[in-house]
Amino acid sequence: MRKYRQRTRLEPTIALINVVFLMLIFFMVAGTLSQPLDKDVTLVRTADLEGRAPPDTLVVHSDGRLTYRGESVGSVQSFYTARPENEREVIRVVPDAELSALTLVNLARDLRAEGASRVMIVTQRGLDE
Repeated sequence: MRKYRQRTRLEPTIALINVVFLMLIFFMVAGTLSQPLDKDVTLVRTADLEGRAPPDTLVVHSDGRLTYRGESVGSVQSFYTARPENEREVIRVVPDAELSALTLVNLARDLRAEGASRVMIVTQRGLDE
């Protein structure tokens, strides 16, 4: 009688190493690798600043009203034509949090139709410190 030799199964460590290596490469490519800041540079802290709209922005209230520098604006066309030539290319818009997305998209489309090359939406960015 022959003795049946039980074969030992090899663990797939090579396959596991390949998968881990591919994941490492993926995250290196997908992530942003940036140069470190100079040691002499200290970043500005904005935690204590009062939150208000920048002065040269079109503010859109939740009911669709438009204001610019605290004054009411009748329409997108009157706002755009009242701006100086050199300030018409980029328009900054501060929407109210309760404003409908459809209203905001329509406003941006109207500003682009008037001739603005870029419409920038200014939002609050929540950062945990």
